[in-house]
Amino acid sequence: MNRTQLLERLKTLEFDKKDYWLITGGAMVLYELRAETGDIDLGCTKEMADALEASGHTPTILKDGTRKFLYGEDVEIFEEWLYDRVELVEDVPVISLNGLLAMKKTLGREKDLRDVKLIEARIRNNNL
Repeated sequence: MNRTQLLERLKTLEFDKKDYWLITGGAMVLYELRAETGDIDLGCTKEMADALEASGHTPTILKDGTRKFLYGEDVEIFEEWLYDRVELVEDVPVISLNGLLAMKKTLGREKDLRDVKLIEARIRNNNL
């Protein structure tokens, strides 16, 4: 999904902006580092994860004990997955560029390492 489609889909989620943040591919799209993303990954607070579970969404428990939820066909929500801080981009809570960089380095997959180069170049250009 492109930037416009991503923003439209996020509007349909109706989550409180204080409880979630956009991460990974979606963040890359909002920062205009990539044209498209295949799905939406969100980080969320423990409180939002509790509410999702209470409303009938069955979590997968990750190695570190946090929960991951599938929400519809195109959204994955990860409890407390945040590096650095959250910023607003187009009125959407998004992981900061520095946090996104740290996240992508930690993931370490080939596609993430390509993204690392794009993020590092953006950070360098923003510091000029």
